[in-house]
Amino acid sequence: MLADKILGDYKEAMKSRDTLKSSVLSFLRADMLNQATAKKKEKLDDPEILAVVKKQIKQRQDSIEQFVKGNRIEMAEKEKKELEILKTYLPPEMPVEQIKALIEEAIASTGASGMKDMGRLMKELTAKIAGGADGRLVSDLVRQRLSTPS
Repeated sequence: MLADKILGDYKEAMKSRDTLKSSVLSFLRADMLNQATAKKKEKLDDPEILAVVKKQIKQRQDSIEQFVKGNRIEMAEKEKKELEILKTYLPPEMPVEQIKALIEEAIASTGASGMKDMGRLMKELTAKIAGGADGRLVSDLVRQRLSTPS
């Protein structure tokens, strides 16, 4: 289970005095605990943990963007290192060709014909992809496919 892996990595980081990794994982575990408490659960299951990890990744990406704009390169570098640690807990990314194939399947099953069907299409794709690809990439590919009729 993903929670056990995160806990094990956290303990290992503490033992090896890896302050960056232990701090990132400590923050992640606290966020997981907060989400579990909010959902009135003992523990989160793997898809919920992935959602927490993705939320933290998104926060890091936004921070990196802001630090680069503010010319705070040293802070951006620290955030990039934290981002890399968090990315190790995500499943491997799906290849673009596979995403495009899933888009074609979803278009065939929903009968989507234009941009007005994008919401319905994205809902179906999100269920099929389930964390295997960046939502922004999927959205861009769907938009590209729907705007160019085949």
